[in-house]
Amino acid sequence: MTGVTRPALGCVGQPRLLAGLDTATRLDREAHLSVHGPLPPYRPDELTDLAERIDLRGRGGAGFPFARKLRAVTRTAAGREGRTAVVVNGSEGEPSCLKDTALLLHVPHLVLDGALLAAAALGAEDVVVGVTRDDVEQSLRAAVAERGPVGSRVRVVRLPERFVTGEGTSLINGIEGGPALPSGRKVRTSDRGLGGLPTLLSNTETYAQLAVAARLGADVYREVGTPAEPGTIMLTVGGATAVEVPTGTSLAYVLELCGSDPGQGVLVGGYHGRWLPPAAARSVALSRQSLAAYDAVLGAGAVLPLPEDTCPAGEIARVTRWMADESAGQCGPCVRGLPTLADAVDTLVGGGGRGALEAVEARMRAVRGRGACSHPDGTSSFVASALATFPEELRDHALGSGCGRRVLGALPLPADENPERLVVDWTLCKGHGLCVDLLPEVVRLDADGYPSQAVMPVPGRLRPKALRAVRRCPALALRIQE
Repeated sequence: MTGVTRPALGCVGQPRLLAGLDTATRLDREAHLSVHGPLPPYRPDELTDLAERIDLRGRGGAGFPFARKLRAVTRTAAGREGRTAVVVNGSEGEPSCLKDTALLLHVPHLVLDGALLAAAALGAEDVVVGVTRDDVEQSLRAAVAERGPVGSRVRVVRLPERFVTGEGTSLINGIEGGPALPSGRKVRTSDRGLGGLPTLLSNTETYAQLAVAARLGADVYREVGTPAEPGTIMLTVGGATAVEVPTGTSLAYVLELCGSDPGQGVLVGGYHGRWLPPAAARSVALSRQSLAAYDAVLGAGAVLPLPEDTCPAGEIARVTRWMADESAGQCGPCVRGLPTLADAVDTLVGGGGRGALEAVEARMRAVRGRGACSHPDGTSSFVASALATFPEELRDHALGSGCGRRVLGALPLPADENPERLVVDWTLCKGHGLCVDLLPEVVRLDADGYPSQAVMPVPGRLRPKALRAVRRCPALALRIQE
């Protein structure tokens, strides 16, 4: 494998997306053209036919057929003066994913090629790339400048780095200057997206794959991968290594190449994904058909093996709590339901008895199918999959025996740059409970109605609510500690 460090890049099989990175860590415009060559023009029908022949699907999670998106945008635009827009989702709010970031940092022109190719076919005047990282923004702005007048068609917009930023309506809202939060309405961007226009929205890798296929042609592109699922896929393994492999490659082989193994199980598809038991992880291939047998999908390409020396229950509790904190704050299942689910998981892990297992099941049922976006369902599915994959571990923790292992933080979560804590002064606290009403995401009460912890971490986005809780505490028992 050839590559660079963090994120490490490599390709198993015939090089495609990452060609040239064995000699350069970033391909500027000149190096990009010397490696990949010029981009041939495509008529709208030709581009749609290409996407269909290679069965190009979105690589950001849902796996929707790209050709159908192209047709939907074209069809809607025909009745609306023909105006369209193209949006690249480069937000990658999933903390276990780096593959889109790797593309935008190292081969940004490949992504821009795909976006501009689609824009030319649709007659779109507006091409926007939504990103969340400073280094990615700088890489893209440099790439746009390297393109000269053609680059003037592309806008790069910086958005907040949150899990829900990448949801379609959230991304559009953020690009338009509003809050990067899901709208809660089931509106397809192909009908109404950027500026109300029919919009082609797909993620970074999808456009890069389109640019590769446009140069190779469908027949050559299909030489790699499986007949049913041709081409390559990009993965992030262990939250640290980005790799490109042909579809149909053994998951066990990819883990071995990255210096890992299935361990206690492998989470596929990120934190809205599914856990595979070790035996399944050793036999499954990286294809939709093979993963479907385990009710799993690749999603955004995150592959997270759980090492033998960490506590599965503790890891699951950490991620569940983080996803609860990432609530968009717009509907009850997120604002109340997910923190309550995280509380139930914490109680289970802390030895809450058989009733704690039943409480987790009840909390999962309470949020399913009721959210304004897919976040409550995805979080519930993560916990349900963990219960099915680690039943003995979670039962032992609930009954008080536990596993005796430390929680190593094997499942990556973003670090808070300015961690603050809500601190309780026990000499003053009277158990009024107002703090939990104002800050349910942070404060939990014990059986006597007092805060269950004296020191509680406060995510940065919840600081205003924490300050309100401090000001309104009748006993003046709360303070913020940096």
